[in-house]
Amino acid sequence: MNKLQIITAAAALSLLAITGAQAEGYNGVHTHVSSKNRADVDAEAVSTAAAPNQNVARGSRGAEAFKPVANPDAVYESAVATAHAPDQNVSGGSKYNSRLLSTMARPAPAVQAQQSTPAIAK
Repeated sequence: MNKLQIITAAAALSLLAITGAQAEGYNGVHTHVSSKNRADVDAEAVSTAAAPNQNVARGSRGAEAFKPVANPDAVYESAVATAHAPDQNVSGGSKYNSRLLSTMARPAPAVQAQQSTPAIAK
């Protein structure tokens, strides 16, 4: 063995000895401190054990009650009006090289596709 291997082995053994020497000490049995007496703890345990659905995660019991914020009739009317509106989801770029002809009473400014020739690769 050469000197480097001997020094490395000695360092590893000394490191192992140092870490093994750091054990925990025994502090004895700790006393329990509680603000409740035994009868209160027993009564709380019985009531908790008898509670319905105590071990069920929220959301696994089905849908929870929904409380709407807006008036349902107004939301329905707005949805119907939007669904029947002309050109509700069409824009000038919806199709390649097309022009938008609006059927709305006051159409938005038309956006036309650029009419240029494509670049030729050399």
